Amino acid sequence: MSPEVATGTGLAGPVGLFGGSFDPPHLAHLSLARTALRQLGLAELRWLPAGQPWQKAGRQLAAPGHRLAMVQALVAGEPRCVVDPTELDRPGPSYMIDTVEALQSRFPERREWFLVIGQDQYAGLASWHRWQELLERLTLAVAARAGQAVSAAPEVAAVAHRVVRLDMPALEISSTLLRERCLRGEDITPMVGDGVARYIAQHRLYSEH
Repeated sequence: MSPEVATGTGLAGPVGLFGGSFDPPHLAHLSLARTALRQLGLAELRWLPAGQPWQKAGRQLAAPGHRLAMVQALVAGEPRCVVDPTELDRPGPSYMIDTVEALQSRFPERREWFLVIGQDQYAGLASWHRWQELLERLTLAVAARAGQAVSAAPEVAAVAHRVVRLDMPALEISSTLLRERCLRGEDITPMVGDGVARYIAQHRLYSEH
């Protein structure tokens, strides 16, 4: 796959990392990305579709090339969004610490890194591979809905780390819901946008027909 898709600012400013299976990506993902770019003052946000997400072992995902293409379609026209295939190109389970090490080595001029995650991921961070090293390397940007507390498990809270809160957009969309709607033949365009909807229809993704 190509090294990356879309063009960042080229400035040595703060970088955000936004990982996920993106199966499929949707407008809530995009809204959160825009929130992170604005609230954190990022030079760019790198979208990282997971190759083999260890947290979803046992579930069949859409092919890596399809998920990469759908993210490209979702962020088309977003100049500070970069679609990065680092995890898709690496064999074995997709561990964020491996990705962070690779990117920080590749871009040594970048001094400030953020990892955009949800509160549920923050709460379960102690199950992540080499999570202590991850905390040493970047700042966590934790997305939470209005009124929802940002809190870590005791073992994570006991380790000094940097964390900021992101205000989660009020969009009730999930990839699980979208796959179910596709299976029923329902229109998902309002939740994924025209580009992603066209791609899914063209390649007959998430459908048994």
